[in-house]
Amino acid sequence: MIMKIFVDSYISNRIRSGLCVFIALAALSACSKNFLNPNVQGQQPVTQLWQTQADATNAVNAIYGNLRTYDNTAFPPIAVESLGSDDAVKGSVASDATFMNEYNNFTVTATEGQLDGFWIGQYQNINLCNQVIDNIPAIQMDASLKARYIGEAKFVRAYSYFRLERAFGNIPLVLTVPKTADEVNPTQSTPAQVWAAIENDLDSAAAVLPQSYAATDVGRATLGAALSLHAKVCLYQSKFTDAVTYTSKVMTLGYALFPNFEQLFRIPNENCSESIFEIQCNYVAGNPGINDSQFSQVQGDRDVTPSVGWGFNSPSQSLIDSFEVGDNRLHGTVLMAGTTTPEGDVVPQPQNGAPTTYNMKSYVPFAEAAARDAASNPGCEQNVRVLRYADVLLMNAEANAQTGNAAAALTSLEMVRARARANSANPAVDLPPVTATDQPTLLSAIYHERRVEMAMEFDRYFDVIRQGRASAVFGARGWTAHNQYWPIPQNEIDVASGQLKQNPGY
Repeated sequence: MIMKIFVDSYISNRIRSGLCVFIALAALSACSKNFLNPNVQGQQPVTQLWQTQADATNAVNAIYGNLRTYDNTAFPPIAVESLGSDDAVKGSVASDATFMNEYNNFTVTATEGQLDGFWIGQYQNINLCNQVIDNIPAIQMDASLKARYIGEAKFVRAYSYFRLERAFGNIPLVLTVPKTADEVNPTQSTPAQVWAAIENDLDSAAAVLPQSYAATDVGRATLGAALSLHAKVCLYQSKFTDAVTYTSKVMTLGYALFPNFEQLFRIPNENCSESIFEIQCNYVAGNPGINDSQFSQVQGDRDVTPSVGWGFNSPSQSLIDSFEVGDNRLHGTVLMAGTTTPEGDVVPQPQNGAPTTYNMKSYVPFAEAAARDAASNPGCEQNVRVLRYADVLLMNAEANAQTGNAAAALTSLEMVRARARANSANPAVDLPPVTATDQPTLLSAIYHERRVEMAMEFDRYFDVIRQGRASAVFGARGWTAHNQYWPIPQNEIDVASGQLKQNPGY
């Protein structure tokens, strides 16, 4: 697997909007050394950056390392990308992190801190990508590797802008390392401009990224990842013919559904035949800087001893009720108190108001999660599944249904249901094939399948909005039209000198 590291010499500390700017080298050389400004031990001098192929490699690795940080995988994305949906509730105990309820009942305001964390996390990713895209071209190095590295950076930049765009709408579009005051404090772009930039990045990435990697580089962005994300971007713009094109290309690349749905999400099966892109997380004894992912920890069972989790992002009763009789994906999605996992863990009954359900897709066997050195996070090696083949098949089904090709839609839909059927206790009866060909009924079946297949994977909330069903699905909890976007973080508006305007209704 690729190493996930931070290169301190060019990753600034988190600053407002996540936009980090290099100090000019000339200014650095003019500064005298003294005891008030000692060199940071182990830090590569700035003047030596962007000189060699190794510099380029470290810079790209740092992009992947940043993807697993707290702002990218823990509380901020749970709040912004999950809790608005009908699949999840806050979890934990009632008194813990009550601000997270504001996302579930749509009372969140611009000052709530998870908004700012999510915003900063994405712009940190974008800044690291921009540094690679701007600086690697001048390095004398292998030309094909140079092109691939730039393609990887463009994929991650597109992914981060995708997350920002669907969450906030009108956002600053920063496509180069800021060098002037105006560039540090950019104006907002329209959604159309942001979507166009994302598509341009994904086209560029697809042109140079390989279909696969050797074992040492597994986890890097691939051609399939660029095409799959592009298909999803097209669905958000109702560009259904294009979505069919991109998903159809992915369907020729050799991906296959992993036979066992529940086992698909376990650590031994990371980067399997179904995986298209995962955020790589790992455990290296004695290296807490690498063992920093809290994706599993913040969602893990809080009643286990020794502790493995905080119990947030709890699957809802609405989600549980949505599974058909015999659909064993329920047990691969929801970790339920009083049950025993396939790995042999007895899930304890809740204490002191703790949840009765947890996200099974972030589950790490309890003993394994707890068996980490004190400076590392429980379950830190659990990868975050971002794109997988079942997602592509369901996007293909939805896009084909929208363009009137019911036969193709049913074929892709049946592939996903067939895996679920095979995992059921009674495959001869459970989950019969969908046969409806009229568009409303077929789309309803696809939307249902997408919900139960992709539950707790941070797409449901935005899926429902882009499908035009948010008022019907979320309205009882207070969703209204202005909730199409979350409020832009007030901290960002305050420091933007009038450049950022708040979304309507906040």
